[in-house]
Amino acid sequence: MSTGMIIVLTGVAFFLLTCVALLDIARKDFGGIQFKALWAFVVALVPFIGVMVYFLFGFRKGKRSAADLPAD
Repeated sequence: MSTGMIIVLTGVAFFLLTCVALLDIARKDFGGIQFKALWAFVVALVPFIGVMVYFLFGFRKGKRSAADLPAD
């Protein structure tokens, strides 16, 4: 595998992680629109690091709405 292919695959992987993080942010309630917007800006505007920071610190902070929870 060439170096160029590795770089492209890494870029695609981080793009997909960014999309997953933004969808997760959109679905969760962080207690206020300010916090949701802050997480979205960090993830979208800080390449690579923003996604990792969100998955390390922000992923468990938000609460899923009742509509997103599985039915019993």
